[in-house]
Amino acid sequence: MKYDVYGIGNALVDKEFEVTEAFLAAHGIQKGMMTLIDEPTQHRLLSGLTATFGLKKRASGGSAANSIVAVSQFGGSTFYACKVANDESGEFYMQDLHAAGVQTKLDQVRCGCEGVTGKCMVMVTPDAERTMNTFLGITADFSEGELHLDELTQAQYLYIEGYLVTSDVSRAAALKARQVAAQHGVKTAMTFSDPAMVRFFRAGIDEMIGDGVDILFCNQEEMSVFTGHDDLAQAIAAIKPFARKVVVTLGAQGALIVDADGETRVAANLVTAVDTNGAGDMFAGAFLYGMTHGMSNAQAGQLASLAASRIVTVFGARLPKAAHQDVLAAVI
Repeated sequence: MKYDVYGIGNALVDKEFEVTEAFLAAHGIQKGMMTLIDEPTQHRLLSGLTATFGLKKRASGGSAANSIVAVSQFGGSTFYACKVANDESGEFYMQDLHAAGVQTKLDQVRCGCEGVTGKCMVMVTPDAERTMNTFLGITADFSEGELHLDELTQAQYLYIEGYLVTSDVSRAAALKARQVAAQHGVKTAMTFSDPAMVRFFRAGIDEMIGDGVDILFCNQEEMSVFTGHDDLAQAIAAIKPFARKVVVTLGAQGALIVDADGETRVAANLVTAVDTNGAGDMFAGAFLYGMTHGMSNAQAGQLASLAASRIVTVFGARLPKAAHQDVLAAVI
């Protein structure tokens, strides 16, 4: 196969800030969640954040993009299908992905995409919790035309971001990708991305899962919302029919991997977190790298847990390539 993982998801330039609880309260921002905003609101918020706190970091983001970058930085081969506009942010996004070793076809298509590249204001409070306000911009129009299906057919895994459910045209693209993947023997992995996706877009999530995926990534809150069970054992039993392998992150309790061979417990690596942004994305990316490189559930889970513990100790959703290799060396 040409690619280990082919991903689809939103293309968002992350603008990251260290903020106070008072700032979130003053602006009526729901802490710990991803909230979609319009462009005027984004401009007002960005102006206030920049003036009050100053921009901490800018990076090419999006849930699936973060995971795909992780796969690439561990040494995997990746492709990311997304949509950016012909603007400075779009150029930055493309160059940032390419610098991380991710293949795209943005250079062939970006000049035909007028509009505004999507942006995400990532606000991190002193307790390390991340809160996101997102203006999707042109990425809301991500469609079948941006899939590059010839590349998908050459991958081991298709990886789908749950955030695509918020756009009818993007959800349709995800369904098309699933169909083509099934026709060509490409396995499908999916992440719920955020509890709000399951809570407010349940019909679309069900449609994207379809008759089940090969790997489903979620955290305990997302699984609870999806199944209606707060009890872990009951939630696991209820979610198993939707995936051949379920990977649930449990915070300080580590993670749980469930498939036909049983349950694998993964211990947490306890650290002092400064920014939880990207932790779940890193976990999924590391686990997918493990799955595409012959690791067992336990080995891939250990790699993912260690990688996630490293990402929360730094600001932002990226680690240097050398740090990925250090994590890999510690596991193998």
